[in-house]
Amino acid sequence: MKWIDSHIVYPESAVKEGITEGLVIVKFVVTKTGKIGEVKIVRGHFPDFDAEAVRVVKSLPDFNPGKKDGWNPVNVWYTLPINFKAPK
Repeated sequence: MKWIDSHIVYPESAVKEGITEGLVIVKFVVTKTGKIGEVKIVRGHFPDFDAEAVRVVKSLPDFNPGKKDGWNPVNVWYTLPINFKAPK
């Protein structure tokens, strides 16, 4: 979450629209290789928030892949809430 918080950019369009905060819930897969795969919006708020949430999740650094039976790499799905708050 710290990585996401430090890399997310609050959309200027939200400032212009007077939107001061929002919550976007994103679902994504970490593949067998540790890369970010498919990214989906589970619950959106404002189209530009949704787009920024997808952008920042797709730019996450590689993960250690999930393992089944302690050694066999597998795809793992995560669901993540991303909060947007207007800069002060």
